[in-house]
Amino acid sequence: MPESPTGDFTAPGAATTPAPGAADYPSLDFVNSAMALPGGQFTDLLGTPGGANRWLTGHGLAPADAGIREMCAAQLRSLREHLRVLFAARAEGLPALPAALAAVNDALSRAPTAALLYWDEKNGPYRAAPCPTNEILDRALAVLAADAADLLTAPDADRLTRCGSSPCNRYLLRHGRRHWCSTRCGDRARAARAYARRTRPDDG
Repeated sequence: MPESPTGDFTAPGAATTPAPGAADYPSLDFVNSAMALPGGQFTDLLGTPGGANRWLTGHGLAPADAGIREMCAAQLRSLREHLRVLFAARAEGLPALPAALAAVNDALSRAPTAALLYWDEKNGPYRAAPCPTNEILDRALAVLAADAADLLTAPDADRLTRCGSSPCNRYLLRHGRRHWCSTRCGDRARAARAYARRTRPDDG
């Protein structure tokens, strides 16, 4: 499956507010971390190991010094693309690709859900969730996959849609008749419609 470009380029004004629904479903922010911008520009917040580390830290999924490497960033980008495929299928009423389902279920199975048993020489046995550095990525992938699965199976999934302002590729949860991920996209769509009306040839 082709992945999005992996540049960490951020165009002027590329920073956008979270799409509607992202506060409740971090997986929306995750799939929207690769953004198509006007003028053929593109930004990928997971495009470099440093960018991926910052994104995970900003969402409480990794410490700032996690030391995410390119192999880990590539796994995040891969899961993101599979989730975008599933979000598109749900939004458009299409069948899901088996490969995308398999990738999400693989991510779901990466992190244990039960606290493990540890034994401290001084205080004896205790239980705690494992979180050594080499498991940070697996836990992040599992959390994001679980959140996406919750969204796709919730009533909110009926409101899942792609931003209606081209070329934006972000997903959001519709509110009323709003089909845009941000005020900026809404303004751009309205301006495009107004321009189309002004330039439409007269029927006469």
